[in-house]
Amino acid sequence: MNSNLRQINRRSFLLGSAFTSGAVAASLLSPSRQVKAQAPGIVTSDKMRPTIPYGVASGDITGNRAVVWSRCDRPARAIVEYSTSENFRHVRRIIGAPALEATDFTVRVDLSGLPTDEQIFYRFTFQDLDNSSISSVPVTGTFRTPSTKKRDIKFVWGGDTAGQGWGINPEFGGMKIYETMRQLNPDFFIHSGDTIYADNPILAEVKLDDGSIWKNITTPEKAKVAETLTEFRGNYIYNLLDENVRRFNAEVPQLVQWDDHETTNNWYPGEILTDVGTDARYQVKDVNLLAERARQAFLEYQPIRFDPNDPERIYRSFQYGAMLDIFMLDKRSYRGANSANRQTEASDETAFLGKAQVNWLKQQLLTSTATWKVIASDMPIGLVIPDGTTAYEALSNGDNGVPLGRELEFADLFQFIQRQNIRNVVWLTADVHYAAAHYYDPSKAQFTDFKPFWEFVAGPLNSGTFGPNELDSTFGPQVKFNSLPKGTKPNRPPSEGLQFFGMVKIDRDSEVMTVTLHNLAGDTLYSVDLPPEES
Repeated sequence: MNSNLRQINRRSFLLGSAFTSGAVAASLLSPSRQVKAQAPGIVTSDKMRPTIPYGVASGDITGNRAVVWSRCDRPARAIVEYSTSENFRHVRRIIGAPALEATDFTVRVDLSGLPTDEQIFYRFTFQDLDNSSISSVPVTGTFRTPSTKKRDIKFVWGGDTAGQGWGINPEFGGMKIYETMRQLNPDFFIHSGDTIYADNPILAEVKLDDGSIWKNITTPEKAKVAETLTEFRGNYIYNLLDENVRRFNAEVPQLVQWDDHETTNNWYPGEILTDVGTDARYQVKDVNLLAERARQAFLEYQPIRFDPNDPERIYRSFQYGAMLDIFMLDKRSYRGANSANRQTEASDETAFLGKAQVNWLKQQLLTSTATWKVIASDMPIGLVIPDGTTAYEALSNGDNGVPLGRELEFADLFQFIQRQNIRNVVWLTADVHYAAAHYYDPSKAQFTDFKPFWEFVAGPLNSGTFGPNELDSTFGPQVKFNSLPKGTKPNRPPSEGLQFFGMVKIDRDSEVMTVTLHNLAGDTLYSVDLPPEES
């Protein structure tokens, strides 16, 4: 199917139109076993029907598998039907686990055995637990599976949604950047973290510099910092109130990771909040308890596939055809405490990814046969991100020559990539609320035992704009582009247009990776072609 026809089919289909104890594996039936879908029961009163208020989503797409997600408004049985036909001929029907209060009525179904390089159309229906004749109106979604043969690949990435008090403003058009990304018809989307801002309340009005008023939709759960499980869940529900986000979710599969604001700003395991400054907003001071609730809500509300051996694990990998492998990191769950970050010896204090995750990443990179290895990182490498006046939030610690503190872990990783001659590694990230392109050059670095590589930064998606940050010279980063001049006033609202996302295209014939950075309107601000390094 050509790309134009594919785009028309996806959009015309959509216009017409969790959480389980274990993954549900299913495959499309062979022609001899195809069955007709059972129509939802007809009821006389819409009030009796379950409803699907927040749409559907798909994610963790790899090989012949994908996860589909939805949420009901009450206890109900999830039914998923899917087909390679937009009119749902030759449909496969799965009776899922019930949506129950324990998981905030969210449900996910893991589809496997899908045909490759096909557009898959799916729909969720929720059925009353006591009366099977009472069902919701179906809600539809679609995604395309990867190909086992070479074909062009296109995906978008970014991070930082609904931060610094900039929420859903209907007069502005809501979270418009999601619609801008959707119109590019990407194969999938990487959300690089800060999917919510649990520590940033949303007020009804914010006065702008010119005296005009930014008007937010508000909810009780977004009126304060999140501390209870209900409040964390409410942050995800808030974003789903935006029709741009719901439309995007129904059409673009997602690979999602988290960072700090899913819990609280700059958090680390074992942290205890103080009673001063912004921490005074919290009655719950134990960050481990906040993070436990935050992780549960994150896993409930994202279309994530659970690792059966570690169902709370967020780092994971995906194979997207022969040309691309994607490695999603978690720089939050296994780190040591934020500190001055000047330790000379590696230890638990200097952990950032942690030993288990570093070893996993090394093995994944070593065994990857894909042309391109994309590392999706929730924080940048060479940008200096302070935590207060004496500590550091990310791995860089300012210009101090040789690697120190958390930099030791990455010096070891970069050295491994060099010595194993692992080629074509590209880093994608967000977090700092502007867009940038960095080239890490060993000839300009303090630590030189690594292969040169690129890192691209993109965001925010609907938050305040900040930056640019200072660079740490340890690994020799060179600024090839940044979207903001020095001295930009911090916390620029979305209405100023300084919202940014990135896009990656990989050509099936040349295997050249083209990376572009875009603004809210979709304009290309920067572009670079990266030819693959040959063996």
